Amino acid sequence: MTLREIGRSVSNTVLRSVGRVSSNVQENRPIPVDLLESDDALLAVFDAAGATQSDVQVRFSDGTLHVRIERFREPHSGFETVFPGRGLSLDGKVDLPADAAVDPEAATATITENGTLEVHVPKVEGADSETDESVDVET
Repeated sequence: MTLREIGRSVSNTVLRSVGRVSSNVQENRPIPVDLLESDDALLAVFDAAGATQSDVQVRFSDGTLHVRIERFREPHSGFETVFPGRGLSLDGKVDLPADAAVDPEAATATITENGTLEVHVPKVEGADSETDESVDVET
């Protein structure tokens, strides 16, 4: 084995280790989210790059939206993963305002073209918020 080959082997080992650490850190941090409000709805916008609609689970429980994304890495023909830095299992949540009366059963979740998950939760007029329920949101 030449010195160049040893250097390349060490570099690849280091990159793989750093990539795994990076991936684990990403999986242990919550997904970034923005919460927007209009007169008739709340909109939670999560970063969901690389996710598809079937990768996403959204639940509403006790006034909080919970998101779980299980991404899959598509293999690329002729390439080997050197730096596996993207987390595959991601979680996030956002607490809805305590005074918001919402209808979680009418909520919808959509992955946009730019890689965000938008969860639209309609408000209801003059009703108490349904915070005692655990509801799966349609994706």
